[in-house]
Amino acid sequence: MVESNITTRAKDYAKWYQDVIAAAQLAEPAEVVRGCMVVRPHGWAVWEKIQAELDRRFKETGHQNAAFPLLIPLSFLQKEAQHATGFAMECAVVTHAGLKTVDGKIQLKGELEEPYVVRPTSETIIGHFFAKWIDSYRDLPLLINQWCNVMRWELRTRLFLRTGEFWWQEGHTAHASHEEAQEEVQRMLHIYRDVYENVLAIPVTLGAKTANERFAGAHETFCVEAMMQDGKALQGATSHDLGQNFGKAFNITFQNKSGQREFVWQTSWGASTRMIGALIMAHSDDNGLVLPPRVAPIHVAIVPIWKTDSERAAVVEAAHNLARDLRDDGLIVKVDDREELKPGAKYFEWERKGVPLRLELGPRDLAAGTALSKTRIGDKKEPLSLSALGSEVGRTLDTMQKALFERALAFRQSNTLEVDSWADFEAVFAGAGSKFVYAHWDGTTETELAIKEATKATIRCLPLEGHGPAPSSGRCIKTGKPSARRVLFSKNY
Repeated sequence: MVESNITTRAKDYAKWYQDVIAAAQLAEPAEVVRGCMVVRPHGWAVWEKIQAELDRRFKETGHQNAAFPLLIPLSFLQKEAQHATGFAMECAVVTHAGLKTVDGKIQLKGELEEPYVVRPTSETIIGHFFAKWIDSYRDLPLLINQWCNVMRWELRTRLFLRTGEFWWQEGHTAHASHEEAQEEVQRMLHIYRDVYENVLAIPVTLGAKTANERFAGAHETFCVEAMMQDGKALQGATSHDLGQNFGKAFNITFQNKSGQREFVWQTSWGASTRMIGALIMAHSDDNGLVLPPRVAPIHVAIVPIWKTDSERAAVVEAAHNLARDLRDDGLIVKVDDREELKPGAKYFEWERKGVPLRLELGPRDLAAGTALSKTRIGDKKEPLSLSALGSEVGRTLDTMQKALFERALAFRQSNTLEVDSWADFEAVFAGAGSKFVYAHWDGTTETELAIKEATKATIRCLPLEGHGPAPSSGRCIKTGKPSARRVLFSKNY
């Protein structure tokens, strides 16, 4: 029996999270670069699967990929004052170019006439180029997406959730009317919902951010919020209505059908490698990583079992034949025929890495025309017929995908409640505890911050229709002032 080196969730949830990442070989801290991470091949393969799902949906809705510079002139950030202020504390700045050697020591060479900011996000530099590319209503809408890395100089970091450098996509669009831009904002928000729920198997709540929590420079910000297994919320993606703020800052205008010049209406929207953090904390257990089949880099691990050389030859050949058939069905399959490891050690490794389905194939299984199967979330091993293995495996993976979503949804439902008194609200968030709480709020930033100061719970969003309780009037839990609707509170990552 191989011992697990993973701390249990009940003992230390934060340590458990780090242990799962290490055991699954997803990522590790970049010790020589403060606050950054190295994403290992298995972790990057998960990101590639997420990328592919998002990218396909972006292109189906008319967006094109492009690439913009990593370095942004400092003056660009200064053109949109609210945006610059919002990111000022997180910016890394390049002030010199070149190196020189003096007395055997390397020193900075030439100070730049204008410093460059390593992009925390790209609204400003993309706005500059939009102003060059857009002249007429015929140039609109302009729908651009960029896959890239960004840098935000975070003080406290946690792998995938908050690091100095991370990878993401950022969409940027320009439109002829506010109504068209608003439609785009909601379209992309629902694409994120689709990927979270139908690929990552994580139920999400859609809503608008408060004025205090909006993206810097945005007219309005919308988000997807997911519940993790400790009851805390994780903001999974955002979609921003930028209004004409950046259009005016960068003079992005177009000639309308009447021949008059107008400022464009813009949106931006993004999701990052934080989605991997969401996957880990929504589904994984004390044995390691759990991955939904639709986002797993390896769908099936086949472990041939033998005692003699003749048995080895027969079961390994059969395992590779099965793998070939499953690959023809579009599955990603690994045959683990390593001789230096016992079967138990192989099971342990694939379990920690979150492979959805394991097939065991020994001489008796071959003789019976079956393979023993075990899903990553199942307790028992089940025989599958070799003659119909493709359909059996497909059915098993589909069942697991659905089960993971239903399990996460049931957990969220059992940890969601409506609260009407301050005493009950404080009790929910006492200590390290957290749930999703729908409660009334008087609509002021002052009260919002007072609630956060007292309980560490924040307003995650003002839920959209169908996400949360139907609007009904009440009294703010903190001030007792009138409130038109409940909003979603939770502690968050």
